[in-house]
Amino acid sequence: MRTLIHSVQVHGSDADWLLIDDGRVRETGKGDSWRSITGLDGVDAAVVDGAAVAGEGALLAPGFIDLHTHGGGGFAHEEGADAIRSAREFHRRHGTTSAVVSLVTDSADLLAERVAEIAGLAGELGGGELGILGSHLEGPFLSDARRGAHDASQLRAPDAVLQRLLEAGSGTVRQVTLAPELDGGLDAVRAIVDAGAVCAIGHTEADRDLTARAFDAGATLLTHAFNAMAPLLHRSPGPVGAALSDDRVVIELIADGVHVHPDLLRMVFAAAPGRVALVTDAMVAAGAADGDYVLGSLDVVVTDGVARLREGGAIAGSTLTQDAAVRQAVAAGVPVSDAIAAVTTTPARVLGVDLGILSAGRAADAVLLTSDLQVRAVWSAGEAVAL
Repeated sequence: MRTLIHSVQVHGSDADWLLIDDGRVRETGKGDSWRSITGLDGVDAAVVDGAAVAGEGALLAPGFIDLHTHGGGGFAHEEGADAIRSAREFHRRHGTTSAVVSLVTDSADLLAERVAEIAGLAGELGGGELGILGSHLEGPFLSDARRGAHDASQLRAPDAVLQRLLEAGSGTVRQVTLAPELDGGLDAVRAIVDAGAVCAIGHTEADRDLTARAFDAGATLLTHAFNAMAPLLHRSPGPVGAALSDDRVVIELIADGVHVHPDLLRMVFAAAPGRVALVTDAMVAAGAADGDYVLGSLDVVVTDGVARLREGGAIAGSTLTQDAAVRQAVAAGVPVSDAIAAVTTTPARVLGVDLGILSAGRAADAVLLTSDLQVRAVWSAGEAVAL
C-alpha cells in the first residue's frame, strides 16, 4: 500500500510531506512537489491531507515506542498471548506502534513460560507482531525495601534463575530491571548486557556510588526515575543523581502527574537533554474504568485513574498512554520536539532498533497529531491502524 501524507510538519525535519511504500518511508519533501509522484491515483494508494485530518499545525511524528508497559484496555500481559495482543491494540490506537512487554515479579517457572510466549510474538529487533519488541523483566531481582507493587514472596537475588530467564527468551529479553545491591548484583549487570539485553537500575536501595558502579558495569537505563528508589537529596543524590551525571544513561519518567511532579519532570528534561524516555508503566486499567484489578498476584484499586495496591496503598503502575504522557510533558513546559523525542528516538536508541525517525528507508511507523497533540491517525509498518 502506497500512502502519501502531505500538509504536515514531519518531526525531525523540514519536510511537509512523506511517501510510504511497502512498509517503508520512500521519500520526503516540501511544498507541492509530491504532486509529481506517479501512481497515487490507483486502488492500492491513498493520499492523506494532514491539515484536513488534523487541522492547522498538524504534526507527523514517528510511531511511539514504550520501554515499560504492563497492559491496558482491560488486558494484562500476564494473561497470555491474546491479552498481550489486545493490550497492544489498545496502545497502538494512542500512537504506540512498538513496545517492550513488561512482566511483574512472579515465580521463575511462570516467568520462564511468559518470556518464551512473548518470544513467539516478537520479531527481529525492529518489531514483531503488533510491534512487540520483546520482554522486560521488572523483577524478580528487586529490593524488598523498594518493591512497590511486586510480590515480596517471589523476590530473589540474581542467581542461576537470571540465566534461565534470558535463555527462555531466545534473545528476545530486551530489558531487565535490577537492584544492584543484591548479592551478585554487579555480576548480574554484566551478564544481562553480555546476553544482549539492556540492564536497567530500579526498585533499589542503592546509593549514588553503587548506582554509578552499576552504570560502569554496563547498565544504561534508570527504571521510572524517583519511584521505588532512594530519593534525590542535596548531600545524597542517589540513583537519580548518578543517572543525571552520566551521559551514557537514559532516564525513564512516568508523566502522569502522579509519579513525578511536573516541575521535576521539566527539570530532568533540561538536565539530561536527549536522555529521557517517557514510559507509561501502564497496567490493565489503562483505558478502562475505575475499580478493582490485579497486578501480577496483588490486588489493586483504581480511583480517579490512579492505581494503588489495596494493601499498603503503594502506587501500582499507571493508567497512562504515551500520547497523554507527551501532552503532560508539554504542559509542564517541555518543548514539543523534546517530548516527541522522548517517545521516539530516545527509546529506539536504548534498544538499538531502526525506529523512531521518519526518513527515507526507515520503517513507516507514524502518528498524525493535532497542534494540541491529539492522535488523529496512526500507521504501523505502513498500514493504517483503526482508531
